[in-house]
Amino acid sequence: METEPKAYWSPYLAGFGLGLVLLASFLVTGDGLGASGGFSRFGLLVVNALAPEHVQGLDHVRGVANAELHLLKEPLVFVILGMAAGGFLAALSGRRVRAFGTVERGPSTSRRRRLVYALLGGVLRGFAARLARGCTSGQALSGGALLALGSWAFMFSVFAGGFAFAWFVRKQWQ
Repeated sequence: METEPKAYWSPYLAGFGLGLVLLASFLVTGDGLGASGGFSRFGLLVVNALAPEHVQGLDHVRGVANAELHLLKEPLVFVILGMAAGGFLAALSGRRVRAFGTVERGPSTSRRRRLVYALLGGVLRGFAARLARGCTSGQALSGGALLALGSWAFMFSVFAGGFAFAWFVRKQWQ
């Protein structure tokens, strides 16, 4: 049985597939892709179940909270589940699934340091997504597909910031 991972998918085929997923998301849910919106709705549902009086006191979610909140009525929750399932299937097809598996990292970085960096990066991205009123998938993919000028500016900023920051972290992967 072959256990070596396969090469990664072609970025062109993966991008084409992502475009089809985005189109399907617009057609099926009436909305684009967006992970942060789904996570915030899920969080709102949990907090509303535990402390509805607190949610009613939050001006920015009162309109959503006054509607009947139910997890199965939130399309973005299903989009997140679909993205997780698709990612798992992609990893499975590339033989990259390991039980309590490996942590991809550079040779000069410890497993612990890589996980701490991933956690810090995730927290920063989550904060930035809420600040920007959308995550990368919502802003760049969905907003870009709708030709929203702010979404295009966001995406160019993401690429410029990533390119500039790469110089500082490149040694972690060498």
